[in-house]
Amino acid sequence: MAGRWRPELGLAVVVLALGVLVVIGTLDVSAAASQLGLGPRFFPMLVGGAMVLIGLFYVVDVLRGGHGDPEESEDVDVDAPADWRGVGLVSGIFLAFAALLNVLGWIIGASLLFFGLSVVLGAEHKLRAAVVSVVMGLATYLLFVEVLGVTLPAGPLAGVI
Repeated sequence: MAGRWRPELGLAVVVLALGVLVVIGTLDVSAAASQLGLGPRFFPMLVGGAMVLIGLFYVVDVLRGGHGDPEESEDVDVDAPADWRGVGLVSGIFLAFAALLNVLGWIIGASLLFFGLSVVLGAEHKLRAAVVSVVMGLATYLLFVEVLGVTLPAGPLAGVI
């Protein structure tokens, strides 16, 4: 097995494991089905099942000798080292968002998430990034809560929104 381990196999196993976790996590969801007969489990199960299938096919492909094609984009330097600082910052921003979501609420938390990611990924105009981040946080909150009927944490804005 040691000779067969490659980054592609690691990704295949991660996709498979995430699919299994999505399916298992979806089993705990309980709510009434909509008028169309589709409940809140339908799409997560669809996505989780697709991830499991894709992960299985990917694992089999890699074990049979398949491999990823080298990057052929003219804007990518394949010999450049990985940007581990950027990966760490993006990961930290997502972890902070997950940890603080219930405290800050969706609008504030998502706005900080979007702003932090835009800055780390190279936004040149910080004020514009901040405005767009707040608009995106508010718009996604209203879309999920008002249109789709999904409950999101409101945090300190509970009485305002």
